[in-house]
This record gives sequence, C-alpha cells and structure tokens, in this order.
Amino acid sequence: MSSERTGDRSRAAGAPSPVAGRALNASDAPGVEALPPARAAALLPADLLRDDEIIILLIRPSLLFIPLSCLTSLVVIACIAFFLAYLARWRPSVGWSDTHAFALGLGLAGLRLSWQALEWYCQVYVLTDRRIIRRMGVIRVAVFQTQLRNIQHTSVFTRLRERLFGLGTIGFATSGSDVFEAFWLMIRQPFAVHRTVVEAIERYRS
Repeated sequence: MSSERTGDRSRAAGAPSPVAGRALNASDAPGVEALPPARAAALLPADLLRDDEIIILLIRPSLLFIPLSCLTSLVVIACIAFFLAYLARWRPSVGWSDTHAFALGLGLAGLRLSWQALEWYCQVYVLTDRRIIRRMGVIRVAVFQTQLRNIQHTSVFTRLRERLFGLGTIGFATSGSDVFEAFWLMIRQPFAVHRTVVEAIERYRS
C-alpha cells in the first residue's frame, strides 16, 4: 500500500464536495474498514475539508471496538448479576429471583453496548494530502486536526486484547509536544495503515 498508489490520485474536476475525493477501499488494502466518501460527508463538519484536498484514507475503528472498549464494564455488570442471583437463591426474602437478577444484568449490558456502538459510529479517522483528522464524541463532538508538516512522531500501540484480534492503535504527536495528542483507536491492519500515514507525511509534508 504505497504512497505512489495513494498519493498520485488526481483531483476530480468540478467535484461537488471536498469528500468526493477517492478514499482507500478494500481493493487497495484488504481488511481495512474504509468508509465511502458519501457517508463521511454526514459525519464530518461541512467546512472541514477543502475543495482541493485529496482524501487518502477514511476509516473508523473495527467493530470489535464496541465490546472490547467496554469489556471491564461488562465484567462488572456480570459480577453484579451473579451476586444478586446468589442472594436470591440463598436469601429468598430479598424480594427478587435469580431470573430477575440475570434480566437486570442483560439489560444493563445491552445499554452499555448500545452506548459504545454510538461511540464507535461517531469515530471517524481521515488522512488527506494535507492533514490528519480525528472526529469523535456522541453528545460533545471533538475534532482534532493538524497539518502533516506538524506531525513530529507517530507510533503503533497494540495491547494484548488488540493483538488477539489483529487490531492496533496509532498515536500522533505534533511538533513541540512530548505526548501523543490524538489516537486512531483499535483499527484493523494497524501497521499497514501506519505505513500509509508515514508515506503520506513524507510525501506531502512540504
């Protein structure tokens, strides 16, 4: 997935919107979950991309982001449900049955997963020939963007639960910062995506 293949895409003449540029698709990088530009238009602020800006990469986290990001919460909910079921079995006077306890646990788990699904839907990561962009947030939307020339350092992080499913997180640090200021979370083929990002930085940062 070389920069020659992604960077030499010509700008579409008379394109109706900045997101009309071609995004990375399955044929360019098998396994990378790319978003079609039309869907990105609904998720990104209308004036975020410029008319002459080329979209090189347009992705969001893997669907596994939904259960993996709230795994601790799901374990806590399961423990509470089993504890309440235990009380119901050995202390009938508590006023509920083990069926009620497990139903409560399933309901809470469903709500937690639903919220995390909204979080997943609102995560959008964009690489253009000029900038790195991250859009996130359900109620309070946060948009991070920086010019490619400002990227000082990038790294790939793979925690154990991510490695088990072939996922990884990419961190971005800008010039003058000693910490990572933005992350692309739990993306598939993280090293291939990272290579595309690095090649774009080297090619377009000037």
